[in-house]
Amino acid sequence: MYMRVESRTGTYLHLKRSPSIRAWSLLVGISSVGLAAAYYSTDSFAWKLFYVAGCLFVAIQNLEEWEEAIFDKREGKAILKTFNLYKRLLTLSKGGQEQVVVLLSEIRDISVGEEKVRYFGKGYLIVLRLVTGISHPLTQSAVLGGRSDVEAVAKLLTTFLDLDAAGFHSRVEEDSSESEETLDKDD
Repeated sequence: MYMRVESRTGTYLHLKRSPSIRAWSLLVGISSVGLAAAYYSTDSFAWKLFYVAGCLFVAIQNLEEWEEAIFDKREGKAILKTFNLYKRLLTLSKGGQEQVVVLLSEIRDISVGEEKVRYFGKGYLIVLRLVTGISHPLTQSAVLGGRSDVEAVAKLLTTFLDLDAAGFHSRVEEDSSESEETLDKDD
């Protein structure tokens, strides 16, 4: 699942994403290796503690992030939040949370992007295209395989923000064809 709808009204949309079952399984698997190494080794207690702590450190480092996207039409803002347990533990403060604020009036297009995920193939995520030409992903990590889930969230966002994707694309194509006609006339 890409993102789930936490709450939705006519002027407010709150989407959330938690680490996937694959990420939690990886955490348990890597931690189990450390526990097994400590249990079956004949090393001193300090080494056993090192095995467990090292594997737990690697497991938490590979855990996906918690992500939120809040779209509020009343305030005219989209707030994208990311929480990372690994950074939080390293800094022992609020260092694990990042936030990006985008004005809703600056969002011009929402599309589904592909991202290559090492060892697993293609992943999909939503990309917000802004007036300034900047593209910003809605989430930091892509979902593997399930393009339909990502497309459903993209359609929900397009509908919520009243973006007519076809109208936007045709307007861009009209602008580019007008500029080509101007170039042809100049020649």
